[in-house]
Amino acid sequence: MKKNVRLLSILSILLSGILWGIISIFIRKLSTAGLDSMQICFVRLLFAAPIFIIAALIFSPARMRIRLRDIWIFLGTGVVSVFLFNYFYFYTIIHSEASIAVVLLYTSPIFVMILSRILFKEKIGAEKIISVAMTFIGCILVSGVTEGGTALAPLVALVGVMSGLFYALYTIFGTFGLKRYDPLTVTAYTFLFAFIASLPFSGIGDIFSTLSAIPTLWLWCAGIAVICTVLPYFFYTWGLKGVESSRAAILVAIEPLVASLIGILFYGEGHSFPKILGILFVLGAILLMNTGRKQKTRLDA
Repeated sequence: MKKNVRLLSILSILLSGILWGIISIFIRKLSTAGLDSMQICFVRLLFAAPIFIIAALIFSPARMRIRLRDIWIFLGTGVVSVFLFNYFYFYTIIHSEASIAVVLLYTSPIFVMILSRILFKEKIGAEKIISVAMTFIGCILVSGVTEGGTALAPLVALVGVMSGLFYALYTIFGTFGLKRYDPLTVTAYTFLFAFIASLPFSGIGDIFSTLSAIPTLWLWCAGIAVICTVLPYFFYTWGLKGVESSRAAILVAIEPLVASLIGILFYGEGHSFPKILGILFVLGAILLMNTGRKQKTRLDA
């Protein structure tokens, strides 16, 4: 039974990474229509937050009750992680390149591993250290940064690394939340708090003017909310119930691989040898973290 639950948790986290990885399809469409990065972020929250809350009220209304002393958990997952991660990540994209932003974002497994050791006393074995290194190197190769030098201002580099930290903190705060609440409760309150935090920065009037001018954009907004937000956040949060935080952070690194394949297959982006090698590095890291004699022993425990 434990083995089956762990396997489902691993598959759930991998699926969340895949769904996050296809978000570029929706971002390109909405960006072409005139929405900037922060407005796209707000649209995600605008559509996703009500879906999570309504689903929670329908399927587990009693579980929507939370203790006031636990508010810090949802401020952490919603404001500190989801909202600030998006803000810092988009800032890095705007002031450098998307490929560089992805590399800096995927410093997150390093933060998760360190924080998990401090907060949850998770063991840092050789396979975790090697997997984190392989993940980071793989993301660098996949991004294409090694194929062309781009100057990066120190402030932008710092902000990019901070996006990785905030991204990692969802795993940390989410782990605390799952000790007391179910995944739907955690995700519902996460997006409620993130949505409230994003309101002052959204430019609501401009967003609705754009959507009113092109009615089909409402479908794309619903898509980015359901396919690339609601489902992956639920799968990832549910997966944390059966997988260590540091392991989950590496599993979800399948996201840049999917994003890279989307770019190659649909948008004619380059598929050089370093990029293919990077994909193999990240896949190797995922396999290393979830196979082998030591891992099997733990599954049977």
